[in-house]
Amino acid sequence: MILVANSCLAILLCSSNLLWMNIITLHNDIKQIESPDSLCIFRGYLTYVTFALNNYSFLSSAFHRYLSILYSTCLFWQFKSNQFLFICCTWIFAILFPMAFIFTGDIIYNIDNQICQVILSFSFPIIFLSIFVYFMPVLFTMLIYWKLILYVKEMSRRVISTNVLFRAQRELKMVRRTVILLLILITIGFPYAIFIFMSFFTSPPLYHFRIAYIFAATSVTYVLVALFQFTDPLKAFVISKLNIRPNTIGLTTV
Repeated sequence: MILVANSCLAILLCSSNLLWMNIITLHNDIKQIESPDSLCIFRGYLTYVTFALNNYSFLSSAFHRYLSILYSTCLFWQFKSNQFLFICCTWIFAILFPMAFIFTGDIIYNIDNQICQVILSFSFPIIFLSIFVYFMPVLFTMLIYWKLILYVKEMSRRVISTNVLFRAQRELKMVRRTVILLLILITIGFPYAIFIFMSFFTSPPLYHFRIAYIFAATSVTYVLVALFQFTDPLKAFVISKLNIRPNTIGLTTV
């Protein structure tokens, strides 16, 4: 549950930052303001942090399922304290590695898009951010999923306990859901990847950041809905807090 809570928190932070950016952009458009505010660079920095937290939270969940299947007798990863420690490490990493681009001045104001971001071009900052924010966590998550598929297929051929096989198939199903969440993020956020690729050879469209973050905001919304739908404990918790009870027909005695 702690890993699910981590994913929910990461998505909420990401959506909050996107909403903040869109509100400021709309305000600047209406007021025809062409200069950045004092927090513009900080919002740009938060963009990379929150998207990294999103992707690494899914990687953490996949890694947890991987250990639960292949090393079911090892209880190290089952302890909540160890899971929390791993989550803290991913947060520290996600917070620290984009910070360098604040001090190097790579996060700058783009007047056409009314946003502070690293300029899309064939440069070290863009390649570095693309690898550590997107490609590395997504690639490792997909590799874990692929290895688990092969492992469960191999288990199906052997004569093993039905309970062990059932548990492995259940954990694989959870990893499959994690991959679906990632694919939602990647698919709907595909325009941003296209603009990055275009910037290696030519200038991207004038309003590329606006277009990319419209799709990004949409993807975060879909991921949050899918995460709620896929996670039964989370769904039960929210329903209990909202005091939503299933319709039941009881017998009344007189």
